[in-house]
Amino acid sequence: MNTTAHPLAHPDGTPVRVLVVDDEPDLAEVLAGVLAYEGWEVRTAGDVAAAVAEARAFRPDAVVLDVMLPDGDGLAVLRQLRAGQPEVCVLFLTARDAVEDRIAGLTAGGDDYVTKPFSLEELLARLRGLLRRAGMTRARDEAAVLAVGDLLMDEDAREVTRGGQVVELSPTEFELLRYLMRNPRRVLSKAQILDRVWSYDFGGQAHVVELYISYLRRKIDAGREPMIHTVRGAGYLLKAAQR
Repeated sequence: MNTTAHPLAHPDGTPVRVLVVDDEPDLAEVLAGVLAYEGWEVRTAGDVAAAVAEARAFRPDAVVLDVMLPDGDGLAVLRQLRAGQPEVCVLFLTARDAVEDRIAGLTAGGDDYVTKPFSLEELLARLRGLLRRAGMTRARDEAAVLAVGDLLMDEDAREVTRGGQVVELSPTEFELLRYLMRNPRRVLSKAQILDRVWSYDFGGQAHVVELYISYLRRKIDAGREPMIHTVRGAGYLLKAAQR
């Protein structure tokens, strides 16, 4: 299996931490081995209780999470993860492939979705993409601070504020907002957003973009003059609020 020439790591050089939650021991062991080969620290859990306990102790950067677990629902694990560690990347791994199940997972706060059977290379690529969006790596020529009106994004600190108030975002929400902020007053199509933010063809499911735009609006525009606008039939744009 091919691996990246420069494995993703924290800025201080410490390895990425990944928690694998799956009730199939053989699969969890294979995944743990593959991720460890990437140079990452890996722990596994086979049920909801163990997953929550490991997450609290391990503080993972990413979680590979099976939806169906013997003592409950993986979505419950995700809600607890988000409550205690909102920045953690969550990749769902499940046999379910219905659109409704994908939407349920993403609506609950998941960042991506892989269905069984799957390619290990694909899973690794998805995880790398999530971790990059979470700030594990950043190109040297990227600006550290973006500003559109009273909306500020500190890319190094992974902090967003509007009008001086901190806005908490998931990794995918952060990357989506970053793309909008790097292209102020420019209409971006759903296809462009899918290609840039998700970095692969998400089955042509443009509703994922609509879903995450709605998340951003609740956090960025709620109770304020709107900055995120829909251009009917064309896409979305972000511009400074009118004073």
